[in-house]
Amino acid sequence: MTKEIIQNIIPWLLSHGIKIVVIVLAAYLLGRFGKIFIEKIIRKAVVSDHFLSKEAEKKREDTLIRIFNGAFRVIIWIVTLMMVLSELGMDIGPLLAGAGIAGLAFGFGGQYLIRDVIAGLFIILENQYRVGDVVCLDKTCGLVEDITLRLTILRDLDGAVHHIPNGEIKKSSNLSKYFARVNLNIGVSYGSNLEKVIEVVNRVGKEMAEDPRWKEFITKPPQFLRVDDFGDSAVVIKILGETKPLKQWDVTGELRKRLKIAFDRENIEIPFPQMVVHQKE
Repeated sequence: MTKEIIQNIIPWLLSHGIKIVVIVLAAYLLGRFGKIFIEKIIRKAVVSDHFLSKEAEKKREDTLIRIFNGAFRVIIWIVTLMMVLSELGMDIGPLLAGAGIAGLAFGFGGQYLIRDVIAGLFIILENQYRVGDVVCLDKTCGLVEDITLRLTILRDLDGAVHHIPNGEIKKSSNLSKYFARVNLNIGVSYGSNLEKVIEVVNRVGKEMAEDPRWKEFITKPPQFLRVDDFGDSAVVIKILGETKPLKQWDVTGELRKRLKIAFDRENIEIPFPQMVVHQKE
């Protein structure tokens, strides 16, 4: 009995077994070489945008490479599975027919998947955002950790990960594309000398832009722009500057610190809401 089994298995291994090993090995090698080929093609095919830095261009290319590699791997291993099942003696014709019927049955549910994939394709082709960008998708903001044709994965400041289907994104706001801005409103008391305030603000912004620790992040020094509002207890001034992408929050925080120190030194008051209570005798 054992001898008969061995006699039957050995010919199968020498024919179908070897073919299966060759198919799997070929799929593995095709996946490896395909990854290299896709990367080279995308690096050459993506048209350079003179508004983008080299770092931003690389993020865009890396995002495209990741997505096309993922799609390519899925196709390869589906084809490989069909070939292996055929070598194992299974008739894949009914299997393919059944898959077609199942696909038709789930057609109405699949419309959402198709919607997500089409939306994801346009997000990628239009370069709306890339892996590594900070974006707001409707009311959800965070760092883009991954993009697929179906969904976008964001991680917010609390560390929470959000999986957002691309087809549900109505508005995307990229906070790190091309450049970013320092957009700061700050209030000073009505008794302050406004010309002096403007001089201090511009000096602090210029000094910060010339500081070796910060000058590589600042492309346009933060400067006084206008009187933005007359508040209940303060004259609100607007300060505007430009930074490299993703550096606006660091620069704005440092600017606030320096302005507070400079205002204290120059006796410029930053008022806060106060309430006067009159007690009836």
